[in-house]
Amino acid sequence: MEKLRCISPIDNSVYTERPIAGEYEIQDTLSRARRAQPAWARLPVVQKAALVNGAVAWLLEKKSQLAEEICWQMGRPIAYAAGEIDGLAERARYMAEIAEMALADISLPAKRGFTRFIRRVPLGTSLVIAPWNYPYLTAINAVVPALMAGNSVILKHSAQTPLCAERLVEAFREVGIPEGVFQFLHLDHRDAEQVIINGDVDHVAFTGSVAGGAAIETAAAGRFLSLGLELGGKDPAYIRADADIDHAVASVVDGAFFNSGQSCCGIERVYVHESLFDDFVQKAVPLVARYRLGRPDDPETTLGPLIRASAADFVRDQIDEAVTQGAQAHIDGGAFELDQRGSPYMAPQLLTNVSHSMRIMHEESFGPVVGVMAVADDEQALALMNDSEYGLTAAIYSRDEEAAVSLGDRLQTGTVFLNRCDYLDPALAWTGVKNSGRGCTLSSVGFEHVTRPKSFHLKRET
Repeated sequence: MEKLRCISPIDNSVYTERPIAGEYEIQDTLSRARRAQPAWARLPVVQKAALVNGAVAWLLEKKSQLAEEICWQMGRPIAYAAGEIDGLAERARYMAEIAEMALADISLPAKRGFTRFIRRVPLGTSLVIAPWNYPYLTAINAVVPALMAGNSVILKHSAQTPLCAERLVEAFREVGIPEGVFQFLHLDHRDAEQVIINGDVDHVAFTGSVAGGAAIETAAAGRFLSLGLELGGKDPAYIRADADIDHAVASVVDGAFFNSGQSCCGIERVYVHESLFDDFVQKAVPLVARYRLGRPDDPETTLGPLIRASAADFVRDQIDEAVTQGAQAHIDGGAFELDQRGSPYMAPQLLTNVSHSMRIMHEESFGPVVGVMAVADDEQALALMNDSEYGLTAAIYSRDEEAAVSLGDRLQTGTVFLNRCDYLDPALAWTGVKNSGRGCTLSSVGFEHVTRPKSFHLKRET
């Protein structure tokens, strides 16, 4: 039997392995989801919310265990890993809380002799394909809205984080979710595509690479499926002349290097007003150099390994190429003992004297590196921020909220931050433009993507 193997980036050992689902298991799971969905859709929203909140409580009780599993599966430092479960709780509880309001019928102005309203009805079965970098947060963004809207859900997690799928489903089963409503499948890419091609699901929520999103669209071609795709990012930050420089430096550095830079909405390029440029670099470099690179199961580690050695070498190649083209590297990699080519343990890096002709400033890195450029004014910053195939988030640091909003209106991005970055507020729509994807999760708007409108036009007897 073919098996899925999770190779831990900590020490390259096999952390866990699971059999890949066979054809019978796949079809049985899909059939159970179909059978369970109609009754689940009829269950009152308040009862669905109680099950969600119960599952969240179960996960919070297991937080220490889940944090250790996150650490070993994908390499996040144990000092930070448990925070993901807290983030899951915030998002899940919020979406459960607003569901009744967000899913309520849309009432229309009175029309004599008629009753008219629009009802939001579930799509059917939702296939959620989740990545490894934030294995619980990215999954819960799609799972909870789909369930609350009355869909059945099948979760296919990354081969790197199979335990996360199992734990999420276990949590809901422990609190009594009906059989078949929420299940997981361990699938390879080919079988996941076949599920979509064969017409066995009604909605797909995918988080991953642009190439992966393109493969999902190809598989869904002609099926008229509802697709939600959260893809890549090359997110910018702009430090205006009036910014609080100390706050900006601390926020941007954390936004660039948290999770070893493996975040779709992490800061990968920074534009600083020329009057603050030298100050920014002088303050940022020692902050970056302070990271402690090490095994993520060591509580003192603040920078863990990348997911695999090839990912780290990809980022190293970007940096080396930029330096060859004239960029200046400010961090001495030799000061980080574990950093060496062919290893997932990679030193952080901050580059200046960069330009958009370099890959480091336009190609997604997904690693612990950031390029910093000086700009003359808002217009130059705006042009550079928009000069990207991606558009997930963009951050502005300024004391002038009105100016920031004006700039934000012209930014080609899904989310505009002011004086913060790299954060998802569940009350706001999580969405992207250009190659960062399509569709939306979270907020009341997110429910529109896991339901369809059904109109009722009732003529009353006179």
